[in-house]
Amino acid sequence: MEKHLISIEKLLKQPVCYMNGEEFAFLITNLGLLKNETNQNSEPSSPKRQLAYGIKGIAETFGCSVPTANRIKKSGIIDAAISQIGRKIVIDAELALKLANEAGTIKINNKRR
Repeated sequence: MEKHLISIEKLLKQPVCYMNGEEFAFLITNLGLLKNETNQNSEPSSPKRQLAYGIKGIAETFGCSVPTANRIKKSGIIDAAISQIGRKIVIDAELALKLANEAGTIKINNKRR
C-alpha cells in the first residue's frame, strides 16, 4: 500500500505530458481515494443557512403579505433570527420559522420549510 501512495504523490508532481497511459489511468482511478483520505482529516463543513433579505424576505419566508411581515417583525417574536444594521435586514429563515412555530402565535402559510 505504501508503494501506491508514493507513486501517486510522485505522479501528482509530474506533468501530465510526461505520463504514459498506464500512469495517467492509475492516477485518475486512485485520485478519488487520495481525496477521501485528505477530506477525512478536515473538519466537517457546517450546513449553510437559508437567508432572506428585507421585509419581502420575511413575507416570502412566512407566505404572507408585506404589511403582515412588517407586523411579524415588529412583534419581536423572530428578533433572534434578524440582523439589522440601519435599513438592511437579514433573516435566518430556518430560525425565524422555528421561533414562530415555538411561539405558536403566527400561522405559517409557506410550505418551503
